[in-house]
Amino acid sequence: MSQAVKTESPKEPNGSAIKATNNTAVNGKLEPQKRPRHVSGGVEEIIDPFCNPERPQRISFHDVTSAAFLIRGGVERTPCPKSTSSDLYGMELYLKKDFLQYTGSFKERGARYALLSLTEEQKRTGVISASLGNHAQALCYHGWKLNIPVTVVMPKAAPIMKIQKCRNYKARVIVDGNDMGEAKSLAMRMSREEGLLYVNGYDHPHIMAGQGTIGLEILEQVPEPDAVVVPVGGGGLIAGIATAVKALSPKTKIIGVESEKCASFTRAMENNGPIHTPIKNTLADGLAVPKVGYNAYATAMPLIDRMVVVKEEWIAVAILRLVEEEKCVVEGAGGAGLAAILAGHLDELKGKKVVVLLCGGNIDTTVFGRCLERGLAAVGRLVKFNVEVSDRPGGINDLCALLVRVGVSIKDIMHERAWLRDVYTVEVKVVCETVDWSHSLELKNELKKFYSKVQFSDVPLALTNDSDS
Repeated sequence: MSQAVKTESPKEPNGSAIKATNNTAVNGKLEPQKRPRHVSGGVEEIIDPFCNPERPQRISFHDVTSAAFLIRGGVERTPCPKSTSSDLYGMELYLKKDFLQYTGSFKERGARYALLSLTEEQKRTGVISASLGNHAQALCYHGWKLNIPVTVVMPKAAPIMKIQKCRNYKARVIVDGNDMGEAKSLAMRMSREEGLLYVNGYDHPHIMAGQGTIGLEILEQVPEPDAVVVPVGGGGLIAGIATAVKALSPKTKIIGVESEKCASFTRAMENNGPIHTPIKNTLADGLAVPKVGYNAYATAMPLIDRMVVVKEEWIAVAILRLVEEEKCVVEGAGGAGLAAILAGHLDELKGKKVVVLLCGGNIDTTVFGRCLERGLAAVGRLVKFNVEVSDRPGGINDLCALLVRVGVSIKDIMHERAWLRDVYTVEVKVVCETVDWSHSLELKNELKKFYSKVQFSDVPLALTNDSDS
């Protein structure tokens, strides 16, 4: 168990708390805490005093229980039912549905605790943060409920829906910056200039402690689980949950899951410390953090039993499975834990009691549609093929009649003539939905009986039996 470190604000020499700014006390005076100016002449980077890489703070079990006491009644105690598909997965699987929080994600726990832990002066002045969505919504909502002014800086890439929700919660919303790095730099500068406390969405000690209350609820709802599977982005969530679970159930394994497009914690483990990791576009945008938090890493690293990296296709399959089998709509980050099981990365847990955290459900409508299609393709239920048919009257009609006989549903169809050598044929491209991959193979065999040139889609990812895919 890691040693507890207090998360109080820095103190003046007389013992009073410093006003919530990004300043440090030097000779009795407040001076901005900065990194040296970059040799290129760039702007100085202000360091968050609560997330100092040189003095990382580890949270304790006491911090988590304190958070649980303060936020009780202010956030939902979300259910953790047994999965309806436990037998299919070969394990006693439970799903912790924290996407059922009011703003759609677990972020409310840490946000409320951080706000309730402010001094009276800090509550009057307000807080500021940078976020793409979930943390911003949680902070704005609970700031509104607690009558604490909140400012959020959101990058231009943030979904319009999430920006509008933050405004609906009466927060000051600033949309600026091409990415999270630029948005955070602006937020830190405003924090210093306006005397606002900057609340890091995954590395502030109070945020981590608040997220850890999920671990307490899991152990109340599912006593002595063999493993808890947690999606990992900046690391604050798994740090809090691991702190709670390992204190009460040391034998329970803590397993983290990342997308291959943003495996920043895995890189940190290889580097023996947080390191910048290039981020690619991912379905699990909530996990897309280029560098894990220093506090989160220091807290979680001694407590994590295993870290797993999954391919994007498995996240899409997990989203599809949760919709069809559990009637749960989750975002990519929320489906990451189940994705690890579907991909075969956690086969050692078969026959055991496992809890998977569904941490968020704020998925854009259009992205949700793409995820479902990608999931269908990954399990062989959405296939595409090219076939050359006669360009005489009735040629395409005969093809469609064959598809009707086989019992597939056409999703899209198009044809082209210009790039074929035979002027009496036309190439038809078809996307269709089948019952399963065996049904798709039946379609393929029927096509080859009647047409000489058929190009069918490859064996889908979920059927390759490659757990490393």
